[in-house]
Amino acid sequence: MDLQTKRRELDDLRRQAAALEREIALAEVATPEWPPREFYGMYYATSGFLLGAIAAAVSLLVNAGLAPLAGKSPLELIKVYLTFPMGERALTLSAEQGSGLIFALGVTLYIGTGMLLGVPLYWLMVRVCGKDAPLAKRAIVGAVIALGLWAIAFYGVLAWFQPMLLGGNWITDPAILPPWVAAGTHIVFGLTMALLYPLGQFTPYRPVGTTNTAP
Repeated sequence: MDLQTKRRELDDLRRQAAALEREIALAEVATPEWPPREFYGMYYATSGFLLGAIAAAVSLLVNAGLAPLAGKSPLELIKVYLTFPMGERALTLSAEQGSGLIFALGVTLYIGTGMLLGVPLYWLMVRVCGKDAPLAKRAIVGAVIALGLWAIAFYGVLAWFQPMLLGGNWITDPAILPPWVAAGTHIVFGLTMALLYPLGQFTPYRPVGTTNTAP
């Protein structure tokens, strides 16, 4: 084989190598790295959405159990939440008047709200606490974030949005829903999220003999 032929073959090999490098680069861009090395925010947002439903149910049960001690109906919190779609009329509802379906919708609204709040709460908890934080740290962080979300949702949004929409501020009226009750309910929500925290952690499958470095 003469020198000219060898050079042509070498040029062909270089072109093939360049083409393969381009294909590999395109494949790496199109296919995300798995497991992700960076913070897996979408996974933790989904975890918060699901765990938020459980935490909301727990906080509602705690509120319903303690309400009679304050001389209130166990469904008092649901009545207050129902003022958002129904206005002041929700405060006069009672189970004896055949309002069971409406109360069921109120419970659904409450749990749905917990699912939405669970997304930023759990996402922030993971960012602050990391993977192996002790329960005490998780509890403090969860309670603080829950109180922050309560302040934003109640006094940053509902305090002006409900009057604008329905002509009254029943959710933020301290005579109807004392601030300490609303804050306490949110703290229970945050503490429950802290307790459930390990269930939402991302742990990718890895074959035996490999290390797990995913966030």
